[in-house]
Amino acid sequence: MESAASKIQQLVSARVLVIGDVMLDRYWMGDVDRISPEAPVPVVSVKHTDERIGGAGNVARNITSLGGSSCLMGIIGNDSAGRKIADIAGYSGVKLQLDEQSDYETVVKLRVLSKNQQLIRADFESVPDKYALSQMQARFEKRVDDFDIVIFSDYGKGTLSDIQTLIGIARDAGKPILVDPKGNDFERYSGATMITPNLTEFQAVAGSVVDEQSLNFKAQEMISNFGFDKLLVTLSEKGMTLFQTGNSPIHVESRHQEVFDVSGAGDTVIAVMAMALGSNLDAAASVEIANAAAGIVISKLGTATTSQAELLEVLTSAGSAGGCK
Repeated sequence: MESAASKIQQLVSARVLVIGDVMLDRYWMGDVDRISPEAPVPVVSVKHTDERIGGAGNVARNITSLGGSSCLMGIIGNDSAGRKIADIAGYSGVKLQLDEQSDYETVVKLRVLSKNQQLIRADFESVPDKYALSQMQARFEKRVDDFDIVIFSDYGKGTLSDIQTLIGIARDAGKPILVDPKGNDFERYSGATMITPNLTEFQAVAGSVVDEQSLNFKAQEMISNFGFDKLLVTLSEKGMTLFQTGNSPIHVESRHQEVFDVSGAGDTVIAVMAMALGSNLDAAASVEIANAAAGIVISKLGTATTSQAELLEVLTSAGSAGGCK
């Protein structure tokens, strides 16, 4: 039987192109010891700040943190947030193919926290223009042949407004395509190899799921309707299930770990699944590793990544939950 170490090592052979909504995640953290006299709101005395690549950038960073090769495509502005994304990507090992739009405001999510609890989130957003999108599409068409697999990371910020054209380019190049979807229109992802919605996202399109049987039926119906080869539904504390054309579902139970923050867990899942699919790892092993990786990052604060060492420890720990069935 192939060891966990060899399975993890196999992941790094895939060259992954990540394209989608790139953003900067900012964190302001401190203590609350009084209520503002101006309004009934807590006053946070900020002690620490942090900045990380979010959205598609977090997907790419998850790949490099596991020793893989990733290239990030998207749109940023000519501003401090865009420059910070480039800096973080540089020391994270993420290769960049970003298009800069001078009048575009790089997407920023600012979270204010106290004692690991999020008090408020402020979003700074704008929509990329048609010229920037056409430049990105041309760059994508030129570079897609250099990679083994493509991830589309859709956060609904406009970068993937013409995703059908991009999927067509990737399919013509013979590349497997993974999509982390957004919204209630999955038809726009038609032709993708795999999509990875969470249960809430899945039900927004397929309708309410009341039991395992209805989940299986609706998943197979979705695969048929939209031409997917695979559908991975993440089920929060119940783990995740991979549905495939012509094969039985593969379910993996969640690993019982303390949950600090679920933000970015979907980025980790699709990153690992792309690495696995791009390196020809079998389906059961792929889901097992993705599930373990998700369990690690939700035990960390904010958009986070995991390492080969952390994965190996979880996968080889005695009596750990999370087996396939």
